[in-house]
Order: sequence, then C-alpha cells, then structure tokens
Amino acid sequence: MTLFRCLDRTLFRFVSVLAQLLLLSSVAAGFYQVITRFVLESPADWSEAWTRASLIWTVMLGVIIAFRHGAMLSVEVLHGLMKGRNKRWLEHFIMAVCVGFLGFMTWISIMMTWRVRFQTTPSLGISISWIYLAIPIGMGLAILAVLAHWAEGPRDTVVDDTVI
Repeated sequence: MTLFRCLDRTLFRFVSVLAQLLLLSSVAAGFYQVITRFVLESPADWSEAWTRASLIWTVMLGVIIAFRHGAMLSVEVLHGLMKGRNKRWLEHFIMAVCVGFLGFMTWISIMMTWRVRFQTTPSLGISISWIYLAIPIGMGLAILAVLAHWAEGPRDTVVDDTVI
C-alpha cells in the first residue's frame, strides 16, 4: 500500500506542477500577445494558439486534481439525509457513476483525437491531435484520481455530532 501511496502522491503532484506551469505559460503568452499587438503593432501568430492550447491542457489537468481531492458531483441533500452505511453506499454509487462517465469520455475523446491527427495548427505547425490529446489523458487520469480517492475511504465519520 505504501508503493500505491507514493505513486499516488508523485503522479498527482507532477500533474499539479504541470498544470501550474501551463497556466503560467498561458498567461505569459497572452501578455506577450497583447504587447506585440498593441505596443509593437506586430502581433505574434503563435501566442494566441499557444495560449488556447495551454489553457485546454490546464483545464484537463485541473480536473484530475479536483477529482483527486474529492470535488465530485454529489447529491448533497441526499448525502446530508443519509446516515452510516447508506451514506457510504451513496458515495460508492457516485464514484461508480463518475468512473463510468469518465470512461465514456475517455473512449469518445480517443476517437476524436485519432480523427483529427492529420490536421495541423497553422501558427504552431503541430498536429491538432496534440491539443486534443489533453482530453483522453485528463479523463483517463481522472479515473485514477477517483479510484485513489475512493481507496482512501470515508474522510469524516460523524458519531453523535462529533467528527472522528
């Protein structure tokens, strides 16, 4: 189990750092675009495409981090009304639905990425499938994040209004 935890920590820390660096590069490229367009009056053709691509990757990597920390779609009203074992079954159901949805999204996005592999971005000169690849990677790793969150078990157990 310690190998799993080490892999879990390392993988999701790497994803977090990568998402932060991509966000930083997106902000820098957007700032560069504004300076070159409005100050130098000679806009760079690559910066807008890079900003868009890095934001797409940032969002897909951010989804992974959100799922890892348990920010999943849940029914708060039902969750608040249920106690004990029923509450845990609801959590299992929600996680199963999330994994099913993310699996479906992974499959669809792999097909979509494969379909656009011959299209290139004019300004960056790369296949647009490298940008689309963010979706299946994000969804696939989000499945791992949901499973890692589920493997931790319940975080708070309430007994007689006391959080244990």
